[in-house]
Amino acid sequence: EDTKKKQGKMVLPVEKKHEEIAYVEDVDLVDKENEILAKQVSGTLGEEEEGDIFETKEDIPDSLKHLTTEELHDLSKRTRRKIDLRILIMVFWIYICNYLDRQNIASARLGGLEEDLNLTSTQYQTCISILFVGYISMQIPSNIILNRLGKPSLFITIIMSAWGVISTCTGAVTSYGGLLAVRALLGFVEAGFFGSCLYYLSCWYTRKELALRNSILYSGSLISGAFAGLISAGIIEGMDNVKGLRAWRWCFIIEGALTIVTVPLAYYILPDNPSNSKMLSQMEKDIVMWKLKMDVGDSDDDAEVLGEGHNSFVFALKLAFKDTKVWLVTMTLTFLVAACGVTNFFPSVVQTLNFDRITTLCLTAPPYLVAVVTTFIWAWHADKTGERFWHVTAPLFVSLVSFIIAVSTVNTGARYFAMCLMPPSLYCSFTIILSWMSNCVPRPPLKRAIAISMMNCISNSTSIWNSYLYPSSSAPRYTVAFCCNAAFIVCAMVSALILRFHLLSLNKKITRGEMNWQNEFGNDGSGVKKTFRFLV
Repeated sequence: EDTKKKQGKMVLPVEKKHEEIAYVEDVDLVDKENEILAKQVSGTLGEEEEGDIFETKEDIPDSLKHLTTEELHDLSKRTRRKIDLRILIMVFWIYICNYLDRQNIASARLGGLEEDLNLTSTQYQTCISILFVGYISMQIPSNIILNRLGKPSLFITIIMSAWGVISTCTGAVTSYGGLLAVRALLGFVEAGFFGSCLYYLSCWYTRKELALRNSILYSGSLISGAFAGLISAGIIEGMDNVKGLRAWRWCFIIEGALTIVTVPLAYYILPDNPSNSKMLSQMEKDIVMWKLKMDVGDSDDDAEVLGEGHNSFVFALKLAFKDTKVWLVTMTLTFLVAACGVTNFFPSVVQTLNFDRITTLCLTAPPYLVAVVTTFIWAWHADKTGERFWHVTAPLFVSLVSFIIAVSTVNTGARYFAMCLMPPSLYCSFTIILSWMSNCVPRPPLKRAIAISMMNCISNSTSIWNSYLYPSSSAPRYTVAFCCNAAFIVCAMVSALILRFHLLSLNKKITRGEMNWQNEFGNDGSGVKKTFRFLV
């Protein structure tokens, strides 16, 4: 190649986006270009190194053309903060209510539920499992309804208000059959919440903003896990036989009523989609939609990505089912959720330390409080670096150690230390995997919605049989459960490793121009940015 001299410095040709040749001064800049290209192929290009659309102003909307780069940055930050305050606080609170209502059956067990309803250990475990039958069956339909309805505020408010009513009614059951029926209904109604929230957040945030937001959403369950035991301890200690009702009934009534009273506010607080949000100005709508589009290159709209001829559920379903990435992410999460079954029985596991009932419930709080802090930090770092694989597998190794300790000793200090490691390590990995699906299936939106619901559906199917690993007779070691959990963790790590190699292979195909975008996005890929790579 020709070289030129300019002001006494060596200049070398570097390929630019539109394939013209530009000359860059200084060999160090060429090395920097090569370093960034390598990170693009590996899928680990962080936010601070990614090409700044505020600098290039590529495909910028007309309403934003007059703004300087600094003004665009300021507008983006203000808009993101505005969205965070409206969306994250509300979905965080709803998830707290959701998890309180779902997990209060574990606390009710310590408040006399089994004795009053004459339940055997197997019948209690069946009541835990039956919830997930309805939960699994409605996963895909609920996300399709949300995608087509386009009104998350209405959809989430309706299903969670119904959930609160049914949960409150659990306090009135008088038999095993009644409890079984109510739990089945709960699963059917609650199915639409978590999967729809994951999809909802992916419609508002870019791929490298999503892990932190998903962790904030899921921290609602962790906060709930931390304080559910404390709330239940207060109810069980102070409200037994108040108004003639046993304490476990008050657990369901009080926590269910909290949902009924507060969740309807979501209809007025949650915005729907960036394109039709009433809380945003036109400039704010444009910058959100522009960032989402430039995150991949294609619009986050089914009609634009797929075209009118292919904008159908069947076509998007085929895209999702044929995508190897979808199955690998789902497999990774499924094995992890199988190991996370320990959290459904956490009060019972902690009870094996042989403290009194109230102390046991209080001891369930610290592990979840630690989990809240660690998941925030871990997700923030994952978004900052743009890395996914090690952020999934490193916590899994810690959880593997915790299960080995728990099954290997009956020493109280060692066992509680292991229990304190379980929620933080499991959920640090869990929240990153949730975001990894949206990262792997960024377009079209309907395919992403189906992929998320498939992941949720299949992974939660483990909860149908998982409860049978924790019979009371297995205490205190729960040998079978913890050995199985260790095996599940190893399988999750292997699945994540296979996914990593697959994504690296796809990124190399994109670099060489060999990617089959028809199988990936349902179009010819002409709108995809040349810098787009899957996050690894």
